[in-house]
Amino acid sequence: MTHPSRSGGQILVDALQVHGVDTAFGVPGESYLDVLDALHDSRIRFIINRQEGGAAFMAEAYGKLTGKPGICFVTRGPGATNASIGVHTAYQDSTPMILFIGQVGGDFMDREAFQEIDYRRMYGQMAKWVAQIDRAERIPEYLARAFQIATSGRPGPVVLALPEDMLVTQAAVADTRAYQPVQASPSASQIDQLRTMLAQAKKPLLLLGGGTWNAQACADIVTFAEANALPVACAFRFQDLLDNDHPHYIGDVGIGINPTLAARVREADLLIAIGPRLGEMTTSGYALLEAPVPKQRLVHFHPAPEELGSVYQAELMIASGAPQACAMLAAMQPVDASAWRGTVADAKAELRAWQEQPPVFKEVGAPLDLWQVVQDLMAALPRDTIITNGAGNYATWAHRFWRYGAMRTQLAPTSGAMGYAVPSAVGAKIVAPERTVVAFAGDGEFMMTGQELATAVQYGAGVIFIVFNNSMFGTIRMHQEREYPGRVSGTQLHNPDFAALARAYGGQGEIVEATADFAPALARAVAYTAEHKLPALIELRYDGNLITPNATLETIRKNAEAGKAK
Repeated sequence: MTHPSRSGGQILVDALQVHGVDTAFGVPGESYLDVLDALHDSRIRFIINRQEGGAAFMAEAYGKLTGKPGICFVTRGPGATNASIGVHTAYQDSTPMILFIGQVGGDFMDREAFQEIDYRRMYGQMAKWVAQIDRAERIPEYLARAFQIATSGRPGPVVLALPEDMLVTQAAVADTRAYQPVQASPSASQIDQLRTMLAQAKKPLLLLGGGTWNAQACADIVTFAEANALPVACAFRFQDLLDNDHPHYIGDVGIGINPTLAARVREADLLIAIGPRLGEMTTSGYALLEAPVPKQRLVHFHPAPEELGSVYQAELMIASGAPQACAMLAAMQPVDASAWRGTVADAKAELRAWQEQPPVFKEVGAPLDLWQVVQDLMAALPRDTIITNGAGNYATWAHRFWRYGAMRTQLAPTSGAMGYAVPSAVGAKIVAPERTVVAFAGDGEFMMTGQELATAVQYGAGVIFIVFNNSMFGTIRMHQEREYPGRVSGTQLHNPDFAALARAYGGQGEIVEATADFAPALARAVAYTAEHKLPALIELRYDGNLITPNATLETIRKNAEAGKAK
């Protein structure tokens, strides 16, 4: 069979379409001009970003939101280094993603040519696979493998370098079939063993997290939890795997964990973890579970066999994707749950108490109560609203007090990357324009990728941005006061007028400094985004002393000084 001759760039774009790609993000570069030309006549929507870090974050958010690989194109050298933050996030968050990087031509290779980098070495520890396509006729093969690797087992990022001369080379080659993600499944004997362990338990707890989840898996785990009266917690930044209003949801196991929930995890005699890696953030610095052999009987499901037993030696380790595991658990014959049935309601009551209004704002007499801000947001917005955030103490207001609906309503980096909130929100609104999208962004966070407001305006992405402005890198300042009380260094910020900046980009912007003013400002933002399909920003100006719901900076400093005085 003969096939028409095509350029490498055209073969690549055709292959993307074979694999169902509908959207790609990136910053253009002369190193992949032939790909840009092929995209011109394709069915693929190419979203132009303002910086490669923003493009990579948008692609990562696409992967989280859809379960399909987020596609990102960047140019060589500086473009690739800027995009690395999104690749690292995709790796730690188990998100399917493929990054394409323009590369110097083969005739210039290994001479440290203009912007040349060896991407195998650069990305070796932050991607599932890194390769360079040197021959145009092998593009379909490489792409099929890239999609397969990105979506199978533990999902993650793949990086492919595209030499400039390869992309303009003509080749006659057939397209491949579309990729088919592959996941392992539990065996019947493993499910039987789990059931035996559950029947023997007195204080079981179910913990959800990680990648591979879909709507059916979430529905199946609800069936399993209800049938066996199990309390269900979600791992750090995977809070949307179970509707937070469900009676069996008891909170998130992550930074700033509810102390009563932490105690329940420690005291559990059976912990069934489906999907999470059980990393540092989920285990409170490996303290909730002892390594390598936990005190709790541990059943650990994870799609990557190499992850099982790598830190914690579970009593039962099962290599499985979440859909495969949850389907079998939903079909499992329930056990007698009379020993722990009442704990679900008790744990739920503890969560509700943890989410009540903290007294710190009233004690200080602050004019703007951030707890009430979250309550106003929940009252005004749909249950399927997508909330995004990056890193910073401000994210506590989203983690602790927001009640997430069904998946996917939370987009947040378990890698702790700053700069994620803005581009992920823009990407989410582009992918799901019918849904409400709200970005929680700190002032330092916003300034790292805030230029993607231009992308939001260009593509009519009516995101609502909530900027928490306390004029500092708050998390670092908190740690600073705890370790070096009173010695403020390197954490102060001088910020622009964020509301005016939003208006300069072509959106709407307002400043709120009092609690009573927020709900009306939010109503105006909702109406504006709906009518104009443009972003709206609300800047919250508040006292930086109010650093957490539990303690002020002044309290943290005084406690640290008292401790050092002893």
